[in-house]
Amino acid sequence: MDDIPLSALFGLLFALLCCSAFFSGSETGLMTMNRYRVKTRAQKGERSAKLVWDMLQRPDRLIGTILLGNNFVNTLAASVATLIGLRLFPGETGIAVATGGLTLLLLVFGEVTPKTLAALHPERFGTPAAYVLWPMMRLLAPLVWAVTLVGHGILRVFGISADEAAQHSLSTEELRTVVAEAGAMIPHRHQKMLLSILDLEKATVEDIMVPRNEIVGIDISEPWPAVKEAIIGSQHTRIPVFDGSIDNLKGIVHLRRVVRLAAEDSLDVQSLLALAREPYFIPEGTPLNQQLLNFQNQKRRIGFVVDEYGDIQGLVTIEDILEEVIGEFTSDPATRIKNVYADADGSFRVNGSVTIRSLNKNLGWKLPTNGPKTINGLMLEKLEHLPQPGARVEIAGYSFEITEMRANAIKSTRVWPPKAAAPGTRKAA
Repeated sequence: MDDIPLSALFGLLFALLCCSAFFSGSETGLMTMNRYRVKTRAQKGERSAKLVWDMLQRPDRLIGTILLGNNFVNTLAASVATLIGLRLFPGETGIAVATGGLTLLLLVFGEVTPKTLAALHPERFGTPAAYVLWPMMRLLAPLVWAVTLVGHGILRVFGISADEAAQHSLSTEELRTVVAEAGAMIPHRHQKMLLSILDLEKATVEDIMVPRNEIVGIDISEPWPAVKEAIIGSQHTRIPVFDGSIDNLKGIVHLRRVVRLAAEDSLDVQSLLALAREPYFIPEGTPLNQQLLNFQNQKRRIGFVVDEYGDIQGLVTIEDILEEVIGEFTSDPATRIKNVYADADGSFRVNGSVTIRSLNKNLGWKLPTNGPKTINGLMLEKLEHLPQPGARVEIAGYSFEITEMRANAIKSTRVWPPKAAAPGTRKAA
């Protein structure tokens, strides 16, 4: 080896450092590439993306190939550096200088620099590297297979399966983070819609249902002129039909089917009941995402929420669920919720039947949602008695004043958010 020129040894060492940088950078670049973007490009027919996607399907073989190449290059570089050190500094001094110098060179130029660049630009680094590593994987397949077999055996000792380690499925929370951080790639309104879809599993039908005392329907126990007037004056397409009370529900009638009989003056109670469709009941606690699928499977658009005793608690429509995704078609935040009105002093007039979830979602409030679903229920739970108009209470920093009571329930309240809290408010226990 003494007849090899020193310049040739330096040239070989430089080439080996470049190879070490290639292997280190390609490992970081390929492992940090956005797999979903690569998969999308591969499905569109991009050759480079297909190549990268195929390699990423077997990360154990890919990493085995890269490590074999990198270790071989680094070992050869150590031998060349030792020869150079002995030429320049004979004896143990040359070996020490070669070891220290090569360690620094490999750390800076063979590891830190290429891996940093690859982490910042994974596609620019990983995609070209795939064209070099793919034939290497084929050429070194037997050796890589033996190495990965030993590696899999060690993993199994610790109870880890290689197939499980290769899975890259996203949880709901991780997907929510991806959507929220998509930035300009997804319009803001679309981001809100996607996040709302993911949030459907967190809400149940009780969170959005119309309470039973607010269900508008046709009571066939009333005189026929009053029934007919209710049909003519209805603002809804589908109306519940009941006898005496909502607990004696007869069905759901579509007004489009009633109009023809009414025009022919042949509509009566019997024909109205004949047109009514059997009601559809929903168990309380059903998540909104599941109920949306249930509506689709059952070919239904409206359902009645029942408790564990079978009593009707409220009404839910498919439109209510869809509004959870796309929102109300209004621009003023104070008008996004029915029965909520903003006043000039910063307070809000809120009906007792308004749901806590709708206030939190549309106004950005942070009222507790782990108990009652409505403002009426929340205040009664905190007060622990039937209050009189004028009573005040503070809940989670929000000041409430009861303005109207009706039938043992809070009909309306005035609410001051934390920044506009009313003075003299009693804090709930």
